[in-house]
Amino acid sequence: MSDVRADDQGPWLSPENLDFVRRKVPMVYVDVVPVRLDGDGSLARVGLLLRSPREGGLWRTVISGRVLLHETIRAAITRHIEKDLGQMALPRIPASPQPFTVNEYFPTVVPGGYADPRQHAVSLAYVVPIDGDASAQKDALQLTWLTPEEALDPAVRGECVSGHGALVAGAIAHLGALR
Repeated sequence: MSDVRADDQGPWLSPENLDFVRRKVPMVYVDVVPVRLDGDGSLARVGLLLRSPREGGLWRTVISGRVLLHETIRAAITRHIEKDLGQMALPRIPASPQPFTVNEYFPTVVPGGYADPRQHAVSLAYVVPIDGDASAQKDALQLTWLTPEEALDPAVRGECVSGHGALVAGAIAHLGALR
């Protein structure tokens, strides 16, 4: 079996080699909190995806994924938004995006921390306004647009996994919409 396979995204590690690398080296990810803004630019809604993991159950999450070799951060953000929200989402990504925070995901549970049982990952987190027609794609079952108050509700935050409830709260605070 080859270590690398080619497809339309360029060279990828084989699943076996990706698992090996994930056990040895932190991976670089982007987390994206999609938002809808009012006419004056203030936060109106926060988008959360509903997913069903392989292990079963349902949980809420933000857009998240790896940065590929030779891929710019901007291109990674665009690719993951299109994958999860569709090509008509029309995200407003700045020419030179700056993260609102940087998070570390650990393969072991860290109280109050971010978790990913597959790997140690460093994630750059962005808030991205969505102007178009967005809907859940691929493995996402549903996209729900919540008010900031609804997104901060303990019941909704409890449905989030991997620390994404705290990430959404941080995005809302970053936009000055905590009330």
